[in-house]
Amino acid sequence: MSDQQASFRKGITCALLAYGAWGLFPIYWKAFGTVPAVEVIAHRLVWSLVFLIGVGVATRQLGTCARIARNPRLVGILFTTATLLSVNWIIFVYGVNSKQIVETSLGYFLNPLLNVMLGALILRERLTRAQIVAVALAAAGVCYFGWHLGHAPWIALGIATSFSLYGFLRKLAPVEALPGLIVETAVMSPVAVGGLLLLAAHGSAHFADSPVHTILFIGGGVVTAVPLILFVSGAKLLPFSMLGILQYLTPTLQLLVGVVLYREAFTSREAITFALIWSAIALFVSSSFLRRSSGARQIPLKSRDQ
Repeated sequence: MSDQQASFRKGITCALLAYGAWGLFPIYWKAFGTVPAVEVIAHRLVWSLVFLIGVGVATRQLGTCARIARNPRLVGILFTTATLLSVNWIIFVYGVNSKQIVETSLGYFLNPLLNVMLGALILRERLTRAQIVAVALAAAGVCYFGWHLGHAPWIALGIATSFSLYGFLRKLAPVEALPGLIVETAVMSPVAVGGLLLLAAHGSAHFADSPVHTILFIGGGVVTAVPLILFVSGAKLLPFSMLGILQYLTPTLQLLVGVVLYREAFTSREAITFALIWSAIALFVSSSFLRRSSGARQIPLKSRDQ
């Protein structure tokens, strides 16, 4: 197996593990009940940093983190990505705990198609006519959903936009997965700590409410950091458009969790919206695979044996 093939397989494995974990996340965050999303995210950042520093010590990468921290440009990029990720987390946890898991899954169904648009507009990745139609179908689905809601589906749009921009900037940032993630988390942690101290001062903190809450808050650091490490590792090894295809695993699992496990409504509004989104996905995926197969047939036999 060539180094390129090994890197590709590693990227696929990392991405699938990350997206599978994120697909089951609603079960974990639902356990917080009525705890405000902002407090959950503040703890998520703080305990993620504690866990990541431990991993950094074990892998001897804190020196790399220090070098990144001395580069103002890189710190600025990572502060931007950390902000985008925090916004994504807040919207997601709010959606889960306000019984809108179906709409959060819509956001993650849209996210890959936004990846495709970013790849085409900024990275100059070429799209076929079928892929352009796929993006248009997805847009039609969102418009239909918003029209029947009576307002823009801001949970879905917020999740899709924030995570697409996060993945795009992290792919371009010239830093390794783990050191970058440690610095990224560290630059936002002072804000999180300040928010938690403010909540404690007003007597509205939930950390010590019960042993269950305490364990959930601390455990949130591990369940947050591990999929992120896997995702960023995969993003470095795979084409941006390929990440979009693999990411469909996350919203599919989230939709199943919302409808099957938590009995959220799935009316004709959702059915038509998701039919348009799934049609867009099927068109995009089939077009992508046909394109790759066509390219593979054009490779001489000798090249494939090397």
